[in-house]
Amino acid sequence: MRVSREQVAENRRQILEAAGRLFRQRGFEAVTVAEVMKAAGLTHGGFYGYFASKDELIATTLTELMAAPDPERVTLEAYANRYLTSEHMADCAGGCPVAALGTDIGRQSPAARAAMTEGLRRQIDRLGEGAARDDRRAARQNAIGSWAAMVGAMILARMSDDPALAQEVLKETRAFIEKRAKRTPGES
Repeated sequence: MRVSREQVAENRRQILEAAGRLFRQRGFEAVTVAEVMKAAGLTHGGFYGYFASKDELIATTLTELMAAPDPERVTLEAYANRYLTSEHMADCAGGCPVAALGTDIGRQSPAARAAMTEGLRRQIDRLGEGAARDDRRAARQNAIGSWAAMVGAMILARMSDDPALAQEVLKETRAFIEKRAKRTPGES
């Protein structure tokens, strides 16, 4: 039976969505193609009609995840307040792909690394626009430092088996970013 173009596109979307959730939840190596296809509601045998390899699936999934638009332009502090939450910490499978997969990306294909790098560039630019600074260099520096702090805090909070410590890491990182955003250019 022949599948319509619309159905092919929908199947591909379902595969990418399932792969994105599974990769963020369990990591690249712990997820098989068969598991992705099952989660997408499709048969394992159909995978190669959509992707040439698991490496291509990973790279395409990361391209999709990293291209997801931010719904609105917000200040750096507002973004940190939305990002550094208990809900985000608990939702690894649906949360930030950088915090979930960033430590594993160095062992992936050049295409996967390129997808993450392009997403990093866009995120730095987006956060720099919301940094509320006239000095573009200082805004970019603040965006990079704040994004690194947010991702690092999320990784540290998720790795902790002490809920109070995890919450403290999130709270203090939000406070650090807020304090940093209020500094005038030239202050260290």
